Amino acid sequence: MTTPLNPLARTALASLIAVGLSAASAAALAAKGDTEKCAGIVKAGKNDCGTSKSACAGTATADRDAEAWILVPTGTCERIAGGKVTNKPENVHGGAAAVKKS
Repeated sequence: MTTPLNPLARTALASLIAVGLSAASAAALAAKGDTEKCAGIVKAGKNDCGTSKSACAGTATADRDAEAWILVPTGTCERIAGGKVTNKPENVHGGAAAVKKS
């Protein structure tokens, strides 16, 4: 004889599945390369990678830093107030220090 799951357990299980599917679809979008670097919209400490002032992700010290960027779906950045698509060479892992080493 099987015991049915209580409603709370069913809801929790459905939520976990939904979150997993959502994360998988976001990863698939990023994997396709359908993204662009959007600078000037990032909250302090939430940037994706380096700039001329910082070397690592999560190191921006001020909100809306003109150099700090995050990846967004292509075409989204220019629709955000203050957003600028950036392709500066220092906007890579390691920031400006990594560019000087190459």
